[in-house]
Amino acid sequence: MRVLLVGKNGQLGSCFQDIMKARPDYELFAFDSNELDITNRQQVSNRFKEVAPDIIVNASAYTAVDKAESETALAFSVNEQGVKHLVEQANKLDIPLIHVSTDYVFDGSGITPYKANDTTNPQGVYGASKLAGECVTTEGCNKYIILRTSWVFSEYGNNFVKTMLRLAKERDSLSVVADQYGCPTYAGDLAVTIQFLCEQYQLHGSLEWGCYHYCGNLATSWHGFARSIFSLAQRKGMLDQPPRLSAISSDEYPTPAKRPAFSVMDTAELSRLGVTTPNWLNSLNDVLDKLS
Repeated sequence: MRVLLVGKNGQLGSCFQDIMKARPDYELFAFDSNELDITNRQQVSNRFKEVAPDIIVNASAYTAVDKAESETALAFSVNEQGVKHLVEQANKLDIPLIHVSTDYVFDGSGITPYKANDTTNPQGVYGASKLAGECVTTEGCNKYIILRTSWVFSEYGNNFVKTMLRLAKERDSLSVVADQYGCPTYAGDLAVTIQFLCEQYQLHGSLEWGCYHYCGNLATSWHGFARSIFSLAQRKGMLDQPPRLSAISSDEYPTPAKRPAFSVMDTAELSRLGVTTPNWLNSLNDVLDKLS
């Protein structure tokens, strides 16, 4: 099977490449934005002619949540128009598109975990642009899986775990938002799931197309997430003494883009595809081992 991966240098793209190294029965063609600019329709067409893939994995996105508020056109160019170009190629070749989206498509006013068919209402440009990419996919793609995920961390790139570890070595005390709730997700676990979906498609020639939620199976706040990071890091000898951790409200930490107060997602529907969601604490433990 020939798999075309877009966004190879991101957290998910990096983890997906690691997973695929152990699968010599797959041919992986991985591109970053310099090698394949999905906003360039002709370049996309040319690359697909070269590769002739059997399946597309889109791990690329404009993800600068706060900068998106002032870079609206760029965010939509990547997250909507770029996805449209991938959809065109998927239909032309009659192959599936596995597309990754976000919890930011919800407004965060819920009190129970969001299901995939719940009403969307993004509160910022980033969420709106990702929702636009979803709509392009659901309305135009013949074969697709959308995986909404949240609070992604890994041993790669910039993420909350690595930021907390860095700040813990620089400061004696830290204040972290405690009134935003979600589910941390290890990019490596998501990569394993995407590889599993590729395998199932190869075996059966089809999947239950649609939109699904994939995230860690324990809800927490950013404050709770930080506390878990410091506790495990100290146990592993990565920190001599964790900083004093104070809980603050979102109002005390204003940002250009509004974050969902509650973006816990229900992943039960994924069980229809044979996918179970992991305990992110176990994955966090593994990531800290790699970072240490």
